Amino acid sequence: MILTEAHVKSILWKTKFTFAKSMPKIPHEWTHKKDWDDDELFESVVQYIRENGVKERFFKKQYIYLYLNRCKYWTMGNPIETTVIINRARVSENNNDL
Repeated sequence: MILTEAHVKSILWKTKFTFAKSMPKIPHEWTHKKDWDDDELFESVVQYIRENGVKERFFKKQYIYLYLNRCKYWTMGNPIETTVIINRARVSENNNDL
């Protein structure tokens, strides 16, 4: 499935995310693949994030972040077929990548 930025932006905007209560000092939210109605769509969004995001360091690890909707989205880097979480964190409004 090939997605456009507008399609991914809409999908992620409408997706239910849950606040990560276990990490209050690193506020972010997550969505789980099992909560999506379409596994193929979830995997396509994960692939889009990885192909269109930017590499950034978070402590000692590097992740790929996609900036959309005044948020950054990322996964933990597992193979797409075993990825089950997409994370989201709000970013500053003066970030140029929004």
